[in-house]
Amino acid sequence: MKVAAIQHDVVWEDRDATLARVAPMVAHAVDEGARLVVLPEMFAVGFSMAPERVAEPTGGPTATWLAEQATTHGVWIGGSVTERGEGRPRNVFVLAAPDGSVHRYAKIHPFTYSGEHEHYDAGDQLVTVDVDGLRVSLFVCYDLRFADEFWGLANDTDLYVVVASWPAKRSHHWRSLLIARAIENQAYVVGCNRVGDGDGIHYAGGSCIIDPLGEVLASEGDHEAVLLADVDPAAVIKTRERFPFLTDRRA
Repeated sequence: MKVAAIQHDVVWEDRDATLARVAPMVAHAVDEGARLVVLPEMFAVGFSMAPERVAEPTGGPTATWLAEQATTHGVWIGGSVTERGEGRPRNVFVLAAPDGSVHRYAKIHPFTYSGEHEHYDAGDQLVTVDVDGLRVSLFVCYDLRFADEFWGLANDTDLYVVVASWPAKRSHHWRSLLIARAIENQAYVVGCNRVGDGDGIHYAGGSCIIDPLGEVLASEGDHEAVLLADVDPAAVIKTRERFPFLTDRRA
């Protein structure tokens, strides 16, 4: 399966303007053969700590746009959206299928360093989705620092997807942790980060697609781009059979 990570800038807290900016990039990824298209964290509005301005009801305009893009192009597409439900809003990875159905993963680890926990509730359930026979586990940004969450899903995962608004100041951590998660779990990893500036923070992209041995198949710097790479669940099986490291883990 060909996977695309769309690394783009965001029009701060302006959903409609950002979606108009991103739509041609989605079309380009599909034209290049992508079956799974990944967008960054809070891709439509930026990593805003003002949910009163940006949060949407569950199934609101951004989730609807994702579902429409999925059905129009006949692909899987997802990124994170701020959605209201019971309690405070949550930072939710919304993954839409070609038939318009939607899967949701609410970020388990709000980024306390920036005060995200003061505005958004944490999720409490990990999510793995069968994407055309590829087992895909969903994560959001700060989750990347918590290896145990990835370990717990390893035996049922071919591909981890991490969507992010990861600051340029810690870009070395971003790349290093993505590669580590791939090596530790012998699975593909897609890390999709935004570029540009928002609320005084600079984002330098650095999106990557990494194979089960930790080799970087595709990566980009600090400009808008569409990354593409082929992923194959058979390669995960082969890697784990050749190097049966997962069986040595202690429960």
